[in-house]
Amino acid sequence: MTLGEIAACLAPEGLAFRGALHLEAGEISLPPVVDARTLILVGFVGAAGWPAFESSPERRDGGADPLDRWSRRVVGALAERCGGVALYPFGGPPYHPFQRWARRADTVHVSPLGLLIHPKFGLWHSYRGALALAERIDFPPPDGTRSPCETCEGRPCLGACPVGAFAPSSYDVAACINHLSQSKGVGCMKSGCLARRACPVGAAFAHEPAQAHFHMEAFRAARSG
Repeated sequence: MTLGEIAACLAPEGLAFRGALHLEAGEISLPPVVDARTLILVGFVGAAGWPAFESSPERRDGGADPLDRWSRRVVGALAERCGGVALYPFGGPPYHPFQRWARRADTVHVSPLGLLIHPKFGLWHSYRGALALAERIDFPPPDGTRSPCETCEGRPCLGACPVGAFAPSSYDVAACINHLSQSKGVGCMKSGCLARRACPVGAAFAHEPAQAHFHMEAFRAARSG
């Protein structure tokens, strides 16, 4: 399949093409793709794919990890259709290096919050999986746009956290979780991380409240155990 044909399969499933990279010989070697040569990242951009997940059986069945289970089903079916193998950013350890892959595959940069920022989508994008393919597929390289954080005046993201959890080179997870677990953290829980929302880049792609609340609940649950 061509990149265009693969990309056309993503939108009906609620997913978006999130970049591609060529792999070195032996970099990924998994059956039935003995030696993958192309890796295609797929995920969400803004709220565009959220309705597909919201209406899914995984979201409605009350089971644990609904988004991960949805991703396994949808991305797994896409990989099978393309003759490849599906890889995921969850399910470890060990974990696949999705952040490193993303920086090779697309124009994304590490933001002051530690999240990858895209020049158009800002912080409102994510990776739900990857398709590892045996064939070498042609695709245009990332455009090389510099990080918007380099010219951001004041970096409002760093000052927006109510408990000052973010610093230029650190993130106080304990302070963040403690805040989210108290009544004063209800604003972050309902609308999403205030530091993330303070970023002016890609504001039009910000999550709607239901999507933001889902991710904040999942984040708090994963780090409160």
